[in-house]
Amino acid sequence: MALQCRLSGTTIQSLKMATIPISSSSSRLIFRPLPKTLNLSLFSRQGPPKAPSFALLIRALSAQAVTAAPATEIFDNKVVKPQWKAAIDFKWIRDNKEAVAVNIKNRNSNANLELVLELYEKMLLLQKEVEGLRAERNAVANKMKGKLEPSERQRLVKEGTNLKEALATLEEDLVKLRDELQLEAQCIPNMTHPDVPIGGEDSSKLRNTVGSPCKFDFPVKDHLQIGKELDLFDFDAAAEVSGSKFYYLKNEAVMLEMALVNWTMTEVMKRGFTPLTTPEIVRSSVVEKCGFQPRGENTQVYSIEDSDQCLIGTAEIPVGGIHMDSIIAESSLPLKYVAFSHCFRTEAGAAGIATRGLYRVHQFSKVEMFILCRPEESDSYHEELIKIEEDLFQSLGLHYKTLDMATGDLGAPAYRKFDVEAWMPGLERYGEISSASNCTDYQSRRLGIRYRQSEPSSTAPKKGKASQAPTKFVHTLNATACAVPRMLVCLLENFQQEDGSVIVPHPLRPFMGGIELISPKIR
Repeated sequence: MALQCRLSGTTIQSLKMATIPISSSSSRLIFRPLPKTLNLSLFSRQGPPKAPSFALLIRALSAQAVTAAPATEIFDNKVVKPQWKAAIDFKWIRDNKEAVAVNIKNRNSNANLELVLELYEKMLLLQKEVEGLRAERNAVANKMKGKLEPSERQRLVKEGTNLKEALATLEEDLVKLRDELQLEAQCIPNMTHPDVPIGGEDSSKLRNTVGSPCKFDFPVKDHLQIGKELDLFDFDAAAEVSGSKFYYLKNEAVMLEMALVNWTMTEVMKRGFTPLTTPEIVRSSVVEKCGFQPRGENTQVYSIEDSDQCLIGTAEIPVGGIHMDSIIAESSLPLKYVAFSHCFRTEAGAAGIATRGLYRVHQFSKVEMFILCRPEESDSYHEELIKIEEDLFQSLGLHYKTLDMATGDLGAPAYRKFDVEAWMPGLERYGEISSASNCTDYQSRRLGIRYRQSEPSSTAPKKGKASQAPTKFVHTLNATACAVPRMLVCLLENFQQEDGSVIVPHPLRPFMGGIELISPKIR
């Protein structure tokens, strides 16, 4: 129960923060354990608020994140009604069950394909039964329109009543069966690009490598030590104020964050992307429709208790929802967005020295790219996104490698995913700084985003809806242009100098008031 109090005429509503998982994978850092619930105070003066062709394989599915238990919840033998429904092509899944089964296995999914197919067959049989009763009911109704003997009319009235009652029972059963089928089918992951390597993360394939690790002729420091000596951030104070994995940025680190964001936005906008800032609290249904798991133990997303809202873990979610339940003109495609937002992640289970400092935190700033396009264009736009990422990192002088991630490392929405890992000399390893995913029509089937094909020219155009071109689901893609904390790790560790200073890369200097070097403070 929320605790209310009065402070200077303002009602404070204390809301527990529960957590729900997100399908993206990330690493770990710990100061001390973070509870699975947090308190969030909201202020209100009014009081508390209330093996076929793979071109075909990818078109049918729309699913929850696959590491969860089956999505169907049953209380007192009643199936919970889904809050929304995805446009899942069940017939296609049945006709391609072998390919779907192999894909589920390769992606280590817990989706229950056999149950989905069983429920689908039951639904078809029940649907036929319902249609049969409706036909009988209509036949009885038609008979009663003519002249009839009283006894015959009485018999038909009784027969009609019985049919009506039987039909009502069957229609109720059909609704429950459809709900159960929908919930189970939402657990099936997207299909996978045929070139994606099969296996766990270690099976991921190297696409290319740029540069080589920096060589230092002095002892290398990690970003934590550099930040402490240059007075750039404070983890201890943030741990007292907010808990572990939070931080204060200070002095030049603040300017460096602003520079990274502004420079990245400027560069991506040059490539035809529309800039956005987004809501950072969204409805949980939108999170689900983007393909992220709504409940589970390995939590990544903070949800606000006793509400249908949660904090975003990535701008992909609110940007994905911007055209929800809409039909876009084909001439408007592609739609390209670059969005700045703060992101919030629980980082459940995160631990170990490899994730210390800024590498894995609960709150951070990020610039995200998002594209909606025609299905036949999504592979080429996927290449465009990874090229933009590589151009950005190369212009900053980073050494990195790009990987084609294996099936076991793909989130449920991704048809294919490229990761960029940069060398972090202080951590003595490569660390993920970016990813680019092609989600095909997985998200659009759930979000209801379609486009209407351009109509061919006609000398005598027809009028009315029948003349309109059919709609298709768009394909969606997302990519990280700049995850600020990890970029700070890269910059501080790769451009450190023997005297303790850090060189600011040339592209960022105009966005930092001309500062070229971050030097130790004179005490």
